Amino acid sequence: MRNTSPLLRSGLTVAAAAALPLALTATTATAQSGISVSTSGSTVSVTTSACNRTDSAGSWGTAALLTSSQASFAQGRQVALSGTTSLQSAAWSSVSPGTYTVIVQCAYNSQTAGTQAIVVSASASPTVTASASPSRGVMGGMGGSSKDFGTLTLAAGGGLLVLGAGATVWFLRRRSRPYRL
Repeated sequence: MRNTSPLLRSGLTVAAAAALPLALTATTATAQSGISVSTSGSTVSVTTSACNRTDSAGSWGTAALLTSSQASFAQGRQVALSGTTSLQSAAWSSVSPGTYTVIVQCAYNSQTAGTQAIVVSASASPTVTASASPSRGVMGGMGGSSKDFGTLTLAAGGGLLVLGAGATVWFLRRRSRPYRL
C-alpha cells in the first residue's frame, strides 16, 4: 500500500498553480510584435504605435529593411519614422523581389519596437506574405505558431489545462482507493 505525505502532494499542487500564470504571461509577451508590415507593388511600408514619444531632436525613431545577407540594423536601408503619438510609419520604394526583415527602433528609449520578416514576390501582380517570425529564421509556412492569441484565449486554454490536471488527479486517487470519491 502506498503512503505519501499529504503535505508533499499539496505543496506540488501549490507550486504548479503558482507557475501557471507565469507561463501564460511569458507566452503572451513573446507572441506579440509591435509592428505591422504591408506592401503595394514594389513599396514596403511599416506602421507601429510603440514609438509614442520623441527624443530631444524630435525624432520618433528609425526603421530598417534588411536583406538576408545583412546581419545588423545599421547595415539595412534606414528610413526615419514619421507620424503622431498614436501611429508612426515609414516606407521603402523600389524594393526588389526577395526575403527581407523589417526592424523598427524607437528614438526615445532606443528599444526595438518589433521585427517582422516579409517576402516580396516577382509575379506580374506583386504579392507579399508577412508573418511575425524570428529575424531571418525559418519561413517554411504560416502555421498556427505565427498567430497572436489574445488574453481570453490564453486564459481559456490555461483553465482547460487546470481542469484536465484536476480530473487526472481525481481519477488516479479514485482508482487507488475505490471507496473514496
